[in-house]
Amino acid sequence: MRTRVCITIDTEFSIGGAFADASRIPVAEQNVWCNVNGRSEGLGFMLDTFRRHRVEATFFVETVQRHYFKNDPMRPIAHQIRNAGHEVQLHSHPCWSLFAHQDWPERARAQRRLDDFAGRPLEDSVQLLQQGIDTFADWGVERPTAFRSGNLQHDENLFKALAQVGIPYSSNVAVAVFHTGQADYALYSGTHERHGVLECPVLTYSDWKVGSKRHMKALTIAGTSFSEMRILLEKAYAAEVPLVVILTHPFEYVQSTDSQYSHTRRHAVTQQRLKQLCAWLEQNDDRFDACGMARAARDPDCRDERNLLLDSPIWHSLPRMGTQVAYDRFGRFALACTRPAAA
Repeated sequence: MRTRVCITIDTEFSIGGAFADASRIPVAEQNVWCNVNGRSEGLGFMLDTFRRHRVEATFFVETVQRHYFKNDPMRPIAHQIRNAGHEVQLHSHPCWSLFAHQDWPERARAQRRLDDFAGRPLEDSVQLLQQGIDTFADWGVERPTAFRSGNLQHDENLFKALAQVGIPYSSNVAVAVFHTGQADYALYSGTHERHGVLECPVLTYSDWKVGSKRHMKALTIAGTSFSEMRILLEKAYAAEVPLVVILTHPFEYVQSTDSQYSHTRRHAVTQQRLKQLCAWLEQNDDRFDACGMARAARDPDCRDERNLLLDSPIWHSLPRMGTQVAYDRFGRFALACTRPAAA
């Protein structure tokens, strides 16, 4: 049996600091395409890489931003992703719903937990999900069959809401990012049915352990080296884990000096990791199937309730930590050296 490897991309616009300062403007296409000197180093780079190595990915596309962006700039992005042969599934950040109100600046200052699904009433979650389903229909995109919540926030009401609106698959859980405190949702790997919805969690693994202290980390392109990814995938295959979910975002493939992404440079480290991963999956397609998450979840062979916690040796984690610190500092220096002169 091949292990399905699902590269999932949260495709979303940015508030751009508007809730903290109402004079700031949310960011649309640049948060996704991430153009640098006329070249897309975000979504464009990703689509090129996936095409070159015959990888099918799952793009969780955010829809609640329509409350702000009336010209609907996400519509052509969703079509371009679909036309490139990838899955387009639903992603929601509840905070965008504040823009449905004229007094949104006051609401943003007064309300806490603007973007949480955890603790949200069932009917509110149902409405947010239905907004996404209606948006997909309006865009002329196939009805979503999978969902990922903003910030990987979740609770039982969210899974009940997904069942109520008829979305059968989800990827809402990454224990290293958010944990409800409920044992039923401490899901590290595998696939697990909750309230009639099959949850495919982002893989959570341990990247170091000292004594009884164990550090947990989500499997992401931005935060995991290729050597760690390769080790984890090899261990997943050896343990017959049927499905591994990896998380990334288009904006992680650039570095920027500001929330508007007005001055950017490509992020060579994350780009190299994605290229290495996709090339390795192509070379090892006898053991690994780089496929869409919903396609994988439909296969009965993907049912696995074991919930294994995989680990990566610390001697692979330490070089990654050093590389990221050094490259972040270098990036800030390089951006400062190329900053446009003030008018």
